Amino acid sequence: MKTQLLKKAILVAYLLSSMLMLQAKIKLPAILGDNMVLQQQSNVKLWGEAKSKSNVTIKTSWNNNVYTVASDEKGNWLANVDTPTAGGPYNIIISDGEEITLKNILIGEVWFCSGQSNMEMPVRGFNGQPVKSSYDAIIKANPETPIRMYTTDSDKGKWVRQFNKEPQTDCKGEWLENTPGNVANISAIGYFFARYIQSTLNVPVGIIVSSWGGSKVEAWMSRDAIEPFPEIDLSILENKDEVNNPTATPCVLYNAKIAPLINFAIKGFLWYQGESNRNDADLYGRLMHAFVKDLRSKWNVGDFPFYYVQIAPFNYEGKERTSAALLREVQEKNMKDIPNSGMVTTMDIGDSLLIHPADKEIVGNRFAYWALGQTYKKHNLGYAPPVYKSMEIASDTIFLSFENAEHGLCPLFADLKGFEIAGGDKVFYPAKANEKAGKIIVTCEKINNPVAVRYCYKNYAEASVFNVYGIPASPFRTDNW
Repeated sequence: MKTQLLKKAILVAYLLSSMLMLQAKIKLPAILGDNMVLQQQSNVKLWGEAKSKSNVTIKTSWNNNVYTVASDEKGNWLANVDTPTAGGPYNIIISDGEEITLKNILIGEVWFCSGQSNMEMPVRGFNGQPVKSSYDAIIKANPETPIRMYTTDSDKGKWVRQFNKEPQTDCKGEWLENTPGNVANISAIGYFFARYIQSTLNVPVGIIVSSWGGSKVEAWMSRDAIEPFPEIDLSILENKDEVNNPTATPCVLYNAKIAPLINFAIKGFLWYQGESNRNDADLYGRLMHAFVKDLRSKWNVGDFPFYYVQIAPFNYEGKERTSAALLREVQEKNMKDIPNSGMVTTMDIGDSLLIHPADKEIVGNRFAYWALGQTYKKHNLGYAPPVYKSMEIASDTIFLSFENAEHGLCPLFADLKGFEIAGGDKVFYPAKANEKAGKIIVTCEKINNPVAVRYCYKNYAEASVFNVYGIPASPFRTDNW
């Protein structure tokens, strides 16, 4: 009997000891892990859970500094750590009595990539929908090239879907190295962007990918950002109803796929979304302004760069209809309304049959042009698209002027497609257009007294106007009919 009691006592002591050991072990969010990239020359945050009211020490191998912070009653802690110029790999040792070591850490540039399916589309493509140059990108991926990728979207190629009615403190995901298998399953646009700026800046680059196909911007907004909009029903956040459509439910993607990551220092934000909001373009424009303002407030690092894609041409409810044109118009206005923002135009890569254009590399590269030109102050090249500025009417001819066309427009000596002219009856007819001395000259034999002109103002149209760097002009209209 005494022997059995002794065995039980030993077992109980062992279990209690094991529990204490588990409680003592530092717990980190998934975004803080091996292979991660930390933003260079910043005061970055590290955070997690430890023993209640304990001292947590953080030692960084790049300078051997030791930082000490205290956990609160629930064991939560947060430390601010200074990072050097780009380099690595490094280690970070974190301890509250029991150590854990984060390995193979790089210091460089970190960008957040989000939106709906055109951002989500992996390098390998969707089923039946390819990505141009995908095999080349995948087969040449090399861990020695310092690109790292964190995704909340997939695990070894299988979709991971996360949403919640309440803001979360952690989400599924892990940092991945630049290997063919990992690259195949990461956002194509995000990867092509990372590859371009890494080769240009010659520093490590990390991308955080958090997207979901078919999602509305409302789903990506915090409750703080969306509450000022009375036309958006937030009652589902208060009741016990299940969320049946996460991509259209306000706040639930923000709560699960952005909120857990806002402590992680980033350089800027890349956004490709809008297709699912095209039926209310005016509301979308106002939501986007609030969305970006709130993101910057949550990260609390100033007006970080926010670059986004103007949605590409697609048939939608008909080529000649204008729901997508209206949304593109609002997106162009957002570029002027939102500080430190930039818009990638895609009027030259659309597909009337596929909503996911195959040429993701050109989109990623154009994101990189914005970042390199506006954020990193590399050579002041023509990264911004030509946008309509003003018009002059002389008899039967309209002369159009453009911003971001310092070196003229292209192509020269060619008939430019996609232009229409209307007279006082507001009926548009196809027009003849060509470039001369940096302006577009537009005429139509059927109209002697033109009053308005449109360019590619349809759901689906093909670009014909570019700047000298090959960036397509944003579609536009001079009327408000």
